[in-house]
Amino acid sequence: MVDLARVQKELHECNRDVQVSGINVTLKGDSLTHLIGTIPGPIGTPYEGGTFKIDITLTDGYPFEPPKMKFATKVWHPNISSQSGAICLDILKDQWSPALTLKTALLSIQALLSAPEPDDPQDAVVAQQYLRDHQTFVGTARYWTETFAKTSTLAADEKIQKLVEMGFPEAQVRSTLEATGWDENMALEKLLSS
Repeated sequence: MVDLARVQKELHECNRDVQVSGINVTLKGDSLTHLIGTIPGPIGTPYEGGTFKIDITLTDGYPFEPPKMKFATKVWHPNISSQSGAICLDILKDQWSPALTLKTALLSIQALLSAPEPDDPQDAVVAQQYLRDHQTFVGTARYWTETFAKTSTLAADEKIQKLVEMGFPEAQVRSTLEATGWDENMALEKLLSS
């Protein structure tokens, strides 16, 4: 059974220094076992400036078993499936320890964005491109970051305006959109249920 007290403590820890680390974890729905993690793209990489969403599911064995994590944001990286978002990272498999936390797992994923391991790929096509045509890899990774991991201010303003026109207070709309990774439908569901 999931240790819910520990999960609540971890959520508090993760979100306490979000301004410094940029790492955030929020509930996806009402359950403490399905979460959304957010990590910023590391500076000096093709992922810089992007905000990446990680879908997190805690199994009954957590914290003695690793959380199930996959990218919800599409990303071009040798160790992340460009199709499913699956992540090839040892601590999410056999190197997990109960001493690790959601935050350390998200920091490790962020570090993986900085230092790909093309010799142990999740996505063989991306790994081959990384090894054989690095410039094209960097360009593609940047393009995917621009396309899938950045929220343009115009798009954000339009989403805010649309929800405000439905009668919700702007401050509540803004914070709900931020908490849901700017997913308009998820934000609307949250606003309607609050």
